[in-house]
Amino acid sequence: MVLRKSLLITGIALLMVATLGAQERKGKKDKEKENAETEAPAEPAKPAAKPTGLQWSNRDMTYHGKNYDIMDSAYYPKSRSKQFHRYMEHQEAFPPRPRSMWEAGIGGGLYNVIGNVPTLMLWHKGGGGINVNVRKSLGYIFSMRLQYIYGVAKNLDRQPTTGYDAPYTTFNYTPLQQAATASDADPIYRATRMESSQLNMDLMFNAGNINFHKAKNSMAFFGYFGLGALGYKTRVNALDDKYEQYKFQDIVKDPNGKTKDIRKDLQKGMDKSHETPAQNTGRSTILDKKTLDFAPSIGAGVQFRLSKKFNLQLEDRFVFPVDAFLDGTRFGPMLGNTISTGRSSDAINYFSVGINYNIKSKKCVEPLYWVNPLDHGYNELSYPRHMILPNPVLPDKDEDGVTDQFDKCPKTPAGLPVDAHGCPLDTDGDGVPDYKDKQLITPTECQPVDADGVGNCPCPDGCKEMVNNNTNNNNNGKNPCGNIGAGTLLFPEKSNKINKGMEVQLATLAAQMQANPLCKVVIMGGGSGSKIKEQKSWEHVNAVIEYMSDKNSIGRDRFIFKYGEGGDESIVTYRPANVDEGGDSNVPPPHPNIK
Repeated sequence: MVLRKSLLITGIALLMVATLGAQERKGKKDKEKENAETEAPAEPAKPAAKPTGLQWSNRDMTYHGKNYDIMDSAYYPKSRSKQFHRYMEHQEAFPPRPRSMWEAGIGGGLYNVIGNVPTLMLWHKGGGGINVNVRKSLGYIFSMRLQYIYGVAKNLDRQPTTGYDAPYTTFNYTPLQQAATASDADPIYRATRMESSQLNMDLMFNAGNINFHKAKNSMAFFGYFGLGALGYKTRVNALDDKYEQYKFQDIVKDPNGKTKDIRKDLQKGMDKSHETPAQNTGRSTILDKKTLDFAPSIGAGVQFRLSKKFNLQLEDRFVFPVDAFLDGTRFGPMLGNTISTGRSSDAINYFSVGINYNIKSKKCVEPLYWVNPLDHGYNELSYPRHMILPNPVLPDKDEDGVTDQFDKCPKTPAGLPVDAHGCPLDTDGDGVPDYKDKQLITPTECQPVDADGVGNCPCPDGCKEMVNNNTNNNNNGKNPCGNIGAGTLLFPEKSNKINKGMEVQLATLAAQMQANPLCKVVIMGGGSGSKIKEQKSWEHVNAVIEYMSDKNSIGRDRFIFKYGEGGDESIVTYRPANVDEGGDSNVPPPHPNIK
């Protein structure tokens, strides 16, 4: 009974704990949800928008660099297109890495074993090597290269030695360690030939392309670390052409002579057979029983850029296999009457000259170790094409429509019509601006003029009658155009819009025309010699007349429409019409299909 009660109480307690835990978890979730709703913005987050800063409207988009145009999407593979679009939309500051060429090359040079027996250089009838390689850049500094080298190295003693072992001991040569006395040992000159095949994978580094003062380099230095497989086979020239021991005392004329003379005697007196396999480490073999070893290597070199596709290369490689038998022996040169233990491991040196070719498939740049990554940054600073730049604000203190930088008359009174240089108009060119000129059109022969712009010619016979004929009886005997002045309007390149400076001039003209309601004004556009210029001339004149009609309520019939006159098509001039001067105010466009 007690056990049942205990189980019942325990079960109720566990149920209550579970219920309270569930309620606590639910309350916690509700609180987190409430906090999230409180902190969340009223509207869903929008993706990053393209910057809305003002841009230069007529920016020169010509690429001025020497490497490649970063803004050309054809240089990038599909895998990097997302980064390219983000860069172009100013959502990322760094452009993607472009597609680059592979480099393939071939070369040849000096192949030597650095061991216990002195090496023979190529010009001493020694060994040599050839190589082929392919290389791919990983970036602007690092690249990977796979290189195969076939080499033959030759080694020859210049001094006799009595410290040696097989295969000479196999042919009954007596070394010092087996002779009763030093005089009983047979002195020999060891001659070996090592043939090898190497396959190396190199991690190369080159920083010469990152240049702060030049767009491209014509020369690049590089270094590398490599790891490769080395298969070699060494043979010894221990017997003459009759398979008998060499009689070195007959071959070498003077054992104590110059090493050059000893070398020549040996090369002349010994055959070229290298008939006997040398000792080796006994490791696994490949490729015609060559001993297989894996060896690290280091190297350095320089490349000379001949063109975008070709470069010349000089390189020196050192290979360090853990093997003392590359030259066929483990004994070094004699130290008096003492046998030298020699090098613990031999090395290989390969100095080569090669030519490399850059392989192009799709649109791509040179290998990146030739490309200066600063090219884009420097050119963007000098010739901005991608930077967000505000439109330039040019000051115009007198508000005549000509910026102060080009204004030759910076203090022109407000409202006066000006020419392209910002100076008040002087229609007759007499030196007195129109707004001060009491004789607006003074003949050249009547100049110079006085301070009021009046010429020094007397009024000829009939002058007064001409003036009377040029008056309008409906205007109480006065000239219908009164003091309406002439003016010049300069349209910005590739624009038909009336700018602020023009608005000031046209407002003045409108006020004058409203004060002289019987006067007509001639609007003339320059531009002749081509259909494009004539069409532009018509568009500029039409823009002026429409503006006067729409903005200043001057009827279109009060204008005489003229276009295709002499001069620049971006210049429009206006003047009061002569008495009885006629002309249409609505003229159809000459070449409406030309844009």
